[in-house]
Parts: sequence; C-alpha cells; structure tokens
Amino acid sequence: MRETLEYGLVRAVAGALGLLPRALARLAARALAFAVYCGLGRLRRVGVRNLSLALPELSVQARKKILRGVYVHLGWQLVEFCRMTRYTPENTRGWMRTEGMEHYLAARARGKGVLIVTGHLGAWELSAFYHSLAGHRMGMIARRLDNRRLDAYVNGVRSRHGNFMISKDDFGRGLLKAIHAGQTVGILMDTNMTPPQGAFVPFFGIAACTGTGLAHIARQTGAAVLPGFMLWEPGERRYVLHFGPEIEIPRTADRAADILEGTRRATAAIEAWIRRYPDQWLWIHRRWKTRPPGEPGLY
Repeated sequence: MRETLEYGLVRAVAGALGLLPRALARLAARALAFAVYCGLGRLRRVGVRNLSLALPELSVQARKKILRGVYVHLGWQLVEFCRMTRYTPENTRGWMRTEGMEHYLAARARGKGVLIVTGHLGAWELSAFYHSLAGHRMGMIARRLDNRRLDAYVNGVRSRHGNFMISKDDFGRGLLKAIHAGQTVGILMDTNMTPPQGAFVPFFGIAACTGTGLAHIARQTGAAVLPGFMLWEPGERRYVLHFGPEIEIPRTADRAADILEGTRRATAAIEAWIRRYPDQWLWIHRRWKTRPPGEPGLY
C-alpha cells in the first residue's frame, strides 16, 4: 500500500507540473524549494557546513545565497523531469544547446567507448536525456529505487529516446560490456564513497573518498574520458550541455598509482566546473563524510 501511495503521489505531482506552462511550473517549484529549504534543517546545515569547508573565502551571506540557489535549481530540474516526455529536438531547440560537441565526437570516433565524468551539478537528469534527443544514446549508472513501480516509471522516462540503465548492483560487468561495445556511459563521480570502492583524492582542498571505478575501467579498456554537464546559463536563459576536453588517464607499470591519479584528475575536473557554477551543485550531500584513518568526522 505504501508503494502504491508513493507511486500515485509522484505521478500526480509529475502530471500537474508537466501540464503547467514552464514559467508557472517554475514558480510552483520555487515555492516548494523554499519550503524544503526552511523545513529540512538537517539538509540546510549540511549545505552550510560544506560551503564553509569548500569556500571559506566567501562571506556568510554569499554562501547563503549559493545554498538558496541550490534549492531553486533542484526545483527547476524537477519541472524539467516532469516535462521530459514531451520534449523533441524541435521544441527544445530554442532553449537548449550543446557546447564542446567536438570533444565528444572526437572521443567517440576512437571506437573504444566513452566515459562521461559528471556529477550532481546543473540538470543532471536532463543532460543524458537531451544528448539522446540529438541521436547519441548513452548509458547511466543508477541505484534501483526501493519502490519498483517508481523505479520503472523514472527509468522509462530516462530511456525514452534510447538511453539505457546500468544498475549499481552490476556496475563492473555492465560498464565493461557497454565500453567494449563502443558505447557511451555517464558516471556520477561526486558522491561520498567508502573503501575499497573509493580512494582519497583532493576535492576543494579536502581529502574526499571518491569512486575509482571510472579510472580503473578507462585504464583497462583505453576508453576516452571527458567531463559533461548540463548547466543553466543565466545570460542566455537556456540550458547548455557542456563537454570539456578529454581527461587523460595514465597507463604506466604502476596500476594503483595510475588509478589514483586518474581519479584525482576526474575529481579536479568536477571541482573546476562547480567553481564556475557553485549554486548548481548539490551542497546538501555529506560529500566528506568518510575520513582517512585517524581523522575526526567533519559533520
């Protein structure tokens, strides 16, 4: 019964936001975001702590403005997800575009698969979807939702134009299969991990336990690695899917050092993009929860 109620509530909200004009839906989502910002103090405190750790040079007011922006962009992403089933190449042309496509096309042309370094920055749900609208299907790594009906609904939207899902439960085998087939897979690399799945690399100058799977697969297969993010550009008032230059993953005799260095480079690329768009990253995640042995907790 609980699963049915959850599913019904999500479909009702998605249906309502999907039918409203975008401007009105964004206003509704903004109000919802403000209510969540005020009501969920634990998440807000995590965001405040993360910003004080990562961007101590900013004033308290500047960090508060960034954190409020996070909730606004989350609300806007909710609106986009609720409307994605109606999107076509034609009706998105005026307010979405791609930048750096030459980086992606050059990487794909090598024929060894492409790994997209991405994170919870901008409209991450929209990025892969929009890429598939342009005819470039890709895989996404995702944890199955506990509610199976919701899981089927969400993944059905994500896969509407040819994208495919790789479960975190089958991460290694599914990812290798896709890369050996020359396909493209996006990996969210900005969440807290625990050893042995993760290793500590600098992130905003603080050791952060980060997944090493992408560097491991890239080193093993020779797949190209490049950053990709769907970001709201206020000056243009549109979303832009950015692809950055390829990230070189070392391939020397020291496998462990190569994987660590590759993970560091990928993480540095994510940080660089977050610094450009700080109010579009998910600061309310406890990114530095796992600490190196002997270090006290940060939360």
